Amino acid sequence: MAVCPEREVTMSYVFPPAAPVAVPVAGGDDLFPVRRIFCVARNYAAHAREMGQDPDREPPFFFCKPADSVLPVGHEQTGLLPYPQATCDLHHEFELVVALGAGGRDLTRDAADAAVWGYACGLDMTRRDLQAAAKKKGQPWDSGKGFDLAAPISAIRPRGLAPVLARGAIALTVNGETRQKGDLADMIWDIPDVIAHLSRLWELKAGDLVFTGTPEGVGPVVRDDLLEGRIDGVGSLAVEIV
Repeated sequence: MAVCPEREVTMSYVFPPAAPVAVPVAGGDDLFPVRRIFCVARNYAAHAREMGQDPDREPPFFFCKPADSVLPVGHEQTGLLPYPQATCDLHHEFELVVALGAGGRDLTRDAADAAVWGYACGLDMTRRDLQAAAKKKGQPWDSGKGFDLAAPISAIRPRGLAPVLARGAIALTVNGETRQKGDLADMIWDIPDVIAHLSRLWELKAGDLVFTGTPEGVGPVVRDDLLEGRIDGVGSLAVEIV
């Protein structure tokens, strides 16, 4: 009896897949592939209070942005952020971003520390009016936090063998005037704590970005505003609203 040879089955996408999301690595031509973006809310006591919250009562609170909300900004470049649709109250939140080179579940502080691959400066741009409306109705924050290009980020500086960042000045100016100013030491939950808490909710992996929270002084921006942020030991980020 004749045996029919197995036919090779080929599968194709119904349309071309999106290009991978990646952020430049400082000091070279390498790119850091982005998997997920996690953000920790109210991680500076003064900011929690300015948002009407009690920083002493809550464990870390997280939300996410889609990976394709990244707006990569190269060294000594100025990113252009179109004023987003559906809002008239766009706010800046400048923060340290941690890039993970490893992950896992239920990480210890030491394992969380070891997972840190590098650091960047980031802006958690927020459609505050949409976020406020969602809060009032007990709805998710996605429309306020996860819009297109809502996560401008500088080139990632590799950590190398350096200790995990625990302190350093963080500041943002808008059109040359200081809006946000603090120190990484002011975080309620430090970097290993944030990562360890995250790993109890999600399995973390290489390529994840963690926005670690913002100091007080968040506020609105409009078209033609120039946002310039700097974090000691990390670098700087410049974004113009267009």
